Amino acid sequence: MSISAQNPDISGERQSGQDVRTQNVVACQAVANIVKTSLGPVGLDKMLVDDIGDVTITNDGATILRMLEVEHPAAKVLVELAELQDKEVGDGTTSVVIVAAELLKRANDLVRNKIHPTSIISGYRLAMREACKYIEEKLATKADKLGKTSLVNCAKTSMSSKLISGDSDFFSNLVVDAVQAVKMTNARGEIRYPIKGINILKAHGQSAKDSYLLNGYALNTGRAAQGMPLRVSPAKIACLDFNLQKTKMQLGVQVVVSDPRELERIRQREADTTKERIEKLLKAGANVILTTKGIDDMALKYFVEAGAIAVRRVRKDDMRHVAKATGATLVTTFADMEGEETFDPSHLGYAEEVVEERIADDDVILIKGTKTTSAVSLILRGANDYMLDEMERALHDALCIVKRTLESNTVVAGGGAVESALSVYLEHLATTLGSREQLAIAEFADSLLIIPKVLAVNAAKDATELVAKLRAYHHTAQTKADKKHYSSMGLDLLNGTIRNNLEAGVIEPAMSKVKIIQFATEAAITILRIDDMIKLVKDESQNDE
Repeated sequence: MSISAQNPDISGERQSGQDVRTQNVVACQAVANIVKTSLGPVGLDKMLVDDIGDVTITNDGATILRMLEVEHPAAKVLVELAELQDKEVGDGTTSVVIVAAELLKRANDLVRNKIHPTSIISGYRLAMREACKYIEEKLATKADKLGKTSLVNCAKTSMSSKLISGDSDFFSNLVVDAVQAVKMTNARGEIRYPIKGINILKAHGQSAKDSYLLNGYALNTGRAAQGMPLRVSPAKIACLDFNLQKTKMQLGVQVVVSDPRELERIRQREADTTKERIEKLLKAGANVILTTKGIDDMALKYFVEAGAIAVRRVRKDDMRHVAKATGATLVTTFADMEGEETFDPSHLGYAEEVVEERIADDDVILIKGTKTTSAVSLILRGANDYMLDEMERALHDALCIVKRTLESNTVVAGGGAVESALSVYLEHLATTLGSREQLAIAEFADSLLIIPKVLAVNAAKDATELVAKLRAYHHTAQTKADKKHYSSMGLDLLNGTIRNNLEAGVIEPAMSKVKIIQFATEAAITILRIDDMIKLVKDESQNDE
């Protein structure tokens, strides 16, 4: 009796073993190659045209990958990785993808040389832990020692690769002021900088240098009627989330009228309901009414008479921020437990003043001197939409970086300094291990050098020579006790030389680097563990139904 190993009948194709690995690695390399040239202060921009012909010109790794609709499942992991980095740190999205793809490529070579993926994975994990420990113990410096200039320098480093690098002095100060303006202490006594409280408004016209910081939260809508006052001070703000229009019956409710004279009274009652609601609002003391829905002309009349500002069709996000900043509560309905309609004055938020100003060609409502947190708005000016969008992305990255620097308070030198130092350190570490992980750690060390290499290549410099010099410096720093200060040597890409980047002011928050290494390793491990891929074919019979 012979037992034949039966392959289960799968309606689809199955690939396993080395084929899948190679395929995954190739797909990830392809994704990384797209963003590779946009890394660093001399990186180039990408122009993406979507299916309806909208153009995006950007240098931000996460944006590029989000716009590419990647089909391949392994490459999707990299796209999600970039988005995670964007959420967690805000900057470094390009480098994280490049490092992950390089780690994968090296791991694939090791697997081909008959080393089991499990050994590689444990080696990578060990290398990752050691690298993060080394950054925190040896490479990071406290930002307090460097004062406000360190924050400005962090913002500058983050912007150096973006469109606005020419005016980075101007913008970095703008960013640092904005982040420091929203400083707050939460219930546990920790100091936090909620970036969400910084509203970025884009207005056409003038040059990028005419952008400025406004104290107050700006809403990109005007007053609902011209008869309303231009400023109200002090302001009591009501945030509503329903229509202030003539109350109509809900869908499906039918009113059967026996007497035609009743019709007029029903209409009158509908109009009065809204009037009563508005009177309740005004009686509670509200003189600024924001609603996400509409307000019709009849209702506006009452607000104009009361001298209140009403704003309709406010964006939901803006509404949330205003409610948070002024201490208001978003009210979705007036109905209370008893079935009556009431409005509690405690739902109102407070601000020193609410004014309408003209910025560029738009009317903007500014809410100044809010009660709980201070909100600020960055008004960006620029020549065209693409430029404004790209400026907004660059500023978002810089804001996040400054926030991270302030919260974690440690910085490291940029320009490939950390990666080279880690590479030298890990290579030395690998030779001290007598286990299988040795090879994996050596490859991990090699992979980190991809960052300085790509930086040099993008700057049209000789990568091989520069990276060799850089490693020599870091080796000296780690072996000779009197040369410790060499550990912050990095690339100077404009002149094609090596310099001390801490002194030159090219710095990044240490947390950003640690996260890049952690996320890249995790992503590489996730893809490396895959050794079988089954693609199911769509079942035709279901589609016909």
